[in-house]
Amino acid sequence: MRNNNSNHYHLVTLWRVDAPLEAVWDAITHPECWPDWWEGAECVVRLAEGDESGVGASQRYTWKSVLPYRLTFVSRVTRVEHQRLLEGCVEGELEGIGCWHFDRDNGQTVVRYEWKVRTTRRWMNLLAPFAKPIFRWNHHALMREGGLGLARYMHARLRSQASS
Repeated sequence: MRNNNSNHYHLVTLWRVDAPLEAVWDAITHPECWPDWWEGAECVVRLAEGDESGVGASQRYTWKSVLPYRLTFVSRVTRVEHQRLLEGCVEGELEGIGCWHFDRDNGQTVVRYEWKVRTTRRWMNLLAPFAKPIFRWNHHALMREGGLGLARYMHARLRSQASS
């Protein structure tokens, strides 16, 4: 019997970077530049600018995973707290909410990304009851590349990263 929530994911990533909060915020809030430093971010296309704080901005993302598939979705910014929080909803091959949290601790910038999504691709949903651990591993591998890429881009050191 198939679990109705087998295609739902709650994923959390934590990066600790020796870089100024302002610079990390700037890098994350300009996703059209992510393909320059984040392996796996294949293409980001800005669809709408949003208001002066960024709310309403939208982008279409195409991610090339470690596994042999791509995912495309549109993200729209729904909430911004300058240098503290950036939240958006996604639609497409993934649907749900992603939220970036920013903080400073002991001279480091701490970035926590929380991803509450579900897959919509039929083949992924059919495999999810068995392949969910592999899909989670794949997400964590992409986020690991993001943390390493961000540190390189910042000319900084990635002190630690964790995923759950």
